[in-house]
Order: sequence, then C-alpha cells, then structure tokens
Amino acid sequence: MAHENYRAERTISTILKSESDVDRVIRRLLDRDVERGYISVLGKDFQSQTRISGFITKKDVILGGLRTGALFGSLFGSLLSLLTGVGVLFVPFVGSLVAAGPLSSVLLGAATGAIAGGAGAGLASALATLGMPEDKATLYETRVKAGEYLLLVEVPADRSGEYLTLIEAEGGEAVHLKEGALPRPCPGRCQDAGDLSPEIRAHLSDAAQQVFIDCYNSVLDAGESESAAEQAAWQAVHDQFDEDDQGVWSKQKVMA
Repeated sequence: MAHENYRAERTISTILKSESDVDRVIRRLLDRDVERGYISVLGKDFQSQTRISGFITKKDVILGGLRTGALFGSLFGSLLSLLTGVGVLFVPFVGSLVAAGPLSSVLLGAATGAIAGGAGAGLASALATLGMPEDKATLYETRVKAGEYLLLVEVPADRSGEYLTLIEAEGGEAVHLKEGALPRPCPGRCQDAGDLSPEIRAHLSDAAQQVFIDCYNSVLDAGESESAAEQAAWQAVHDQFDEDDQGVWSKQKVMA
C-alpha cells in the first residue's frame, strides 16, 4: 500500500530498449523512494510472455494483484512482481501487451474510452487521452510495437527533476514530463457514483457503477492499494457484465 504522504503530482514517461533496462530503472526508482504503486510498465516481449497460454482480448481481461498470485509471480519473475498488478490485453495495431502497475487498470478497464468501443483506436489514442502530446503518443506506440518498453512514473513535483535525470542517465529515451498523475477511480473511498472519475463513470451503467464501487471499497478497506482495488473492481464488472456497442459495461450476464 502506498505511503499516505506520497504525492503523485507529475508523470514521467520514457522508452527503454530492453527488459534488463526496465528492471534496472525500476529498482533505482524504488531505491530513491518512488512508491511501487506509482510505477507502470508496458511491453510486448517480456521473456516469460510466451508461457502464457493464449492471449486475450479486452473483453476477456486477466487482472491480478501479484500480492496473491503465485501464477503471475512465476510467469513474470522478479521484474513485474515489484509492481502492483499485471494485466494482458489486445490493442489494435499493436497486438497483445503486458501491462503492470496502475497503467494496467487504466488500459484494461478502458477508463480512457480510447480502447473500449473504439473501433480502430490504438495505444496512441489511449495515451493521448491521458494527456500526452499526439506526436509523443504515436512514437511510444511505434516503439512498443517494435518490442521496446514504455515506463511511466508518477512522482512528487519537487523531485521530478531528480527522477528525470536518473531516468535519462539510465538510458531512458523520448522522455516526457506532464502535469498530473494517471486517473484514479475515486479520491480515496468511493461514497457514491458521484465520486467516480468521469472517465470511468462514462463506461459503466448504473448497476455496473454500484458493483464497481462495492468491490473497490471492499478491497481498499482490506488494506490493499488503490491500484489493486481498481483492478479487482474492474474484474468484478467484467465478471457480471458485457459491453454494449458503445463500450459501456451494461449487459448483465446470465449467471449459470
């Protein structure tokens, strides 16, 4: 669980060429007091990826906190087990991707709206809706598609320069700094649907919103991180609903 005094006020994004580069940079960031719940990585070619039996589409998402799953720990090893959650999804024009950290919740939950219901929308569209310049988002998509890795780090404003310097010194390329952190579902515990971020609320029916809130609060109350709570909440929605043609999780599944 992230330290309550950690302030995620800016987001640094960068491309790293190899899995070993990602591992090294993440460990350096953790050593410099970045909270693990604010580090995300996205890539295609993690060494263990081929051991997953069948990649899946956005409608059949794997979401799991590594805190409970030996499965994910054995599949992804030490690198991704440092982070707060792992998911696998299919992105148009890019293919199957492994996402770890809070970015996995944003993308797998389709909180940006750029993937869910967006025929032809790809990773660049999703990243652009998160506040990245379109040229940078397009570059990131191209390089992830080519087998490199996208790393996002949410940091306090007063230490952003320090972390930028560290990332560049460790080989980070196409580095970008933006104001604000990745979208979270609620400012703490969700009291009602009005607390949900607009990006999430727009993709949930009223009934699905309530399922999301109930599960999110339950996991958060158990002492888990916001990222873990969000992943569990999306999984509960996916278990009970299907998407309609507009990308809204509204069709109640018939439970056997």
